[in-house]
Amino acid sequence: MLYTYHLTTPVTGFVSITAQVKGAVAESGVQSGICVVYCPHTTAGITINENADPDVQRDLLLAYAEAFPDRKAFAAGNSAAHAKASAMGSSATIIIEQGKLLLGTWQGIYFCEFDGVRTRTFYVKILADAADFHPRPM
Repeated sequence: MLYTYHLTTPVTGFVSITAQVKGAVAESGVQSGICVVYCPHTTAGITINENADPDVQRDLLLAYAEAFPDRKAFAAGNSAAHAKASAMGSSATIIIEQGKLLLGTWQGIYFCEFDGVRTRTFYVKILADAADFHPRPM
């Protein structure tokens, strides 16, 4: 099952998409399987990280800004955003068991914007384990 979501992002920042992903899993009815969250943009990414302390998000953005600063030598105007997104990655995979995502106590799923404000898309693909697959009768 494939689910498509749209969101408007800040200039730079993390947007929690945990609720949308949990909703897709619940709607799918899959009890055991894999959930893949994918971002099809080259200046944004997906991560799983701390969801209780907002200072962690701020600190991560600071770390990415220091690791990948804008440079005058860059040919493209948003190359720093491309570097951040490449380092972050474009997807996350989460195990589904007993109909729920196996996230840690403090974990959340985030869409990470490095070149906003934009309207963005992300996808959630739910795959059932073979033992959990029950084809519908024809």
